[in-house]
Amino acid sequence: MPQQDRAYATREAILHAAAKEFDRLGYERTSLTAVLARTGLTKGAFYFHFPSKEAVADALVERQSELWARMRESWRLRGLDPLSALHGMFAESADRMAADVVLRAGVRLNADREVGYPGVPNTHLLWEKLVAAYVFEAAERGDLRPGVDPEAVARTLCGAALGSRLISSATTACADFPERIREVLGHVLPSVTSPGWKLSGSQTASETP
Repeated sequence: MPQQDRAYATREAILHAAAKEFDRLGYERTSLTAVLARTGLTKGAFYFHFPSKEAVADALVERQSELWARMRESWRLRGLDPLSALHGMFAESADRMAADVVLRAGVRLNADREVGYPGVPNTHLLWEKLVAAYVFEAAERGDLRPGVDPEAVARTLCGAALGSRLISSATTACADFPERIREVLGHVLPSVTSPGWKLSGSQTASETP
């Protein structure tokens, strides 16, 4: 294997090993010793790729941020109505979380870092604003029932999604997260949408470009 390929493979192995520990125990309780035990690497080999445990965590957080950005763009390019795109993004997010420990670890690390830091932009609040923008657009299209508050819908969806993720993470390592999210969507959206609105487009992660 060329040296560049070996270096990439080793870096990925470190990220996956660290992700499994972070996903299981969180940042503070994850030890470098445990990560090395999973990879079979020496400390020297580890430090060749990452200067610290924090640097690995930073890489995992950055990776999940990049994935969400790509996912939002892929749904934008489908040209669906805003609520169908929103449904698709929620469902795909859950599918990916259930299947990818690297993504789960990045999400957990990012959320844990925000605890106790008032004034720092909070990912959950940023997601609420993003979701609200879709719901406001839906309201302008006439896809919501009269009197429905788009911001309240966004808060409800995001709060339910967060609660579902935490419960699913604690009980099934997110294996049932897709089912939980689809239950949330199946209860919330019909209660706020106009009678003429119908879900459109592909709603599975496997069909995402």
